Amino acid sequence: MKAYVFPGQGAQFTGMGKNLYDNSELARNLFQQADEQLGFEISKIMFEGTADELKQTKVTQPAVFLHSVILAKTLDNFQPDMVAGHSLGEISALVANETLGFESGLNLVYKRAMAMQKACELQPSTMAAILGLEDEVVERICSEIEGVVVPANYNCPGQLVISGEVPAVELACEKLKEAGAKRALILPVGGAFHSPLMKPAEDELAEAIHQTEFKKPICPVYQNVTTTAVTDPEEIKQNLIAQLTAPVKWTQSVQNMVKDGAMEFIEVGPGNTLQGLIRKIEANAVTSSATAS
Repeated sequence: MKAYVFPGQGAQFTGMGKNLYDNSELARNLFQQADEQLGFEISKIMFEGTADELKQTKVTQPAVFLHSVILAKTLDNFQPDMVAGHSLGEISALVANETLGFESGLNLVYKRAMAMQKACELQPSTMAAILGLEDEVVERICSEIEGVVVPANYNCPGQLVISGEVPAVELACEKLKEAGAKRALILPVGGAFHSPLMKPAEDELAEAIHQTEFKKPICPVYQNVTTTAVTDPEEIKQNLIAQLTAPVKWTQSVQNMVKDGAMEFIEVGPGNTLQGLIRKIEANAVTSSATAS
């Protein structure tokens, strides 16, 4: 069985999507539609922009989404048995499996990005990558610290990202190093994604999601919050809302996809980060990058 997986924020690079634009009329039409819908030339920033321009909140999330979704739409014989996306990538996955239309997906991604930016500005917050500790140790130490600091991304065994208030994350990093972490590295991000500090963004996104039509998908999506196969549109909605304040359980999602028969994982979008994580989760997994014909 084939699983198609979609990357999240951080995978962007200058020139992303340009080969799709050059070689596909469908891609050109979709990029033009995105420029008109967003009200600025995101395609030009994707193709020619600097790293700093691509890091702008209003650009990053839609850019990764557009690269992933337009690539999926230009693939020959795109017949997924299952899909999943890492954080932002979950919305790309939901367009790919036809739960969401292209326009609806782009609208939600843009609203999500702007709502998260607003939440970040309300309180100084950050994230940190913790390497070389068991998940249970990280969970226990976070729970013992005063203030908000929680596990945010279960990326693969031995790699967990924590998220929260700056002092709490800094203290957690010290305690985790004392507990034997190989590295505890503060990340260059603007806020505490996938933590309770994203509650204002969750409330804002919930309103937009409730106003959006979600259809029965062509295949199950393994969502970050539940990690199991979901096909019910209402359940998909609720999980997508909860995702902003809940951890991304990528390790568990991949494990469940393998358990349910996934033999091959195809990454759709910029970069190959997910392939590396998948190989660390399931050594026998066959991974590749999707390439348009």
